Amino acid sequence: MQAEFWQARWQRNEIGFHLAEVNPYLVRHWPSLQAAPGSRVLVPLCGKSLDLVWLAAQGHRVLGVELTQTAVEAFFAEQGLQAEVRVDGAFRVYRAGEVELYCGDFFALTAEQLGDCGLLYDRAALIALPEPMRQRYVAHLQSLLPAASTGLLITLDYEQSHMPGPPFAVSDGEVQAWPTDAWQVERLESCDVLDERFRQRGLERLEERVYRLRRV
Repeated sequence: MQAEFWQARWQRNEIGFHLAEVNPYLVRHWPSLQAAPGSRVLVPLCGKSLDLVWLAAQGHRVLGVELTQTAVEAFFAEQGLQAEVRVDGAFRVYRAGEVELYCGDFFALTAEQLGDCGLLYDRAALIALPEPMRQRYVAHLQSLLPAASTGLLITLDYEQSHMPGPPFAVSDGEVQAWPTDAWQVERLESCDVLDERFRQRGLERLEERVYRLRRV
């Protein structure tokens, strides 16, 4: 997916992927990570998600990465926050309280910028990418996150030929095939979420899955 695609989606307000509530899988499964208060969590392709607010409320320092400036500015405006802005490498960084949003290309993020971050929450990044870019994404995560990092991954799975992405279909087999010398993957939950909206788009199956990840 090209940057122009996502910029256009936000400009046209075509953001059906944005949830108007905190993701229930996050609320249900985040405690299983036993993450210490004050620890830093990476949220790739975060948009203006309310999950960022929830994670900060749990006592975490949040580092979100978002390509689109419109989404970043909307997050702080909708939360009634005045962000401080600085430049860090290829990114404009917006910060208010315990939330920092890096505006730019996720693949430009460095381990130095990540600092002491040992947590990951991915609800929207992997499924936003076509298959070749997903391989690159996983490899980049491996280069960023230190050993013993933990996180949650949420995916969607359906018959890709029945509907073009994004969101793209990510099979259980694809996630379980992540390199075992770098990742431990545990599936926590799988839910059938097919509704009339997606039936009208030609789908006969739509599953959401939640995984707990550990960087080996």
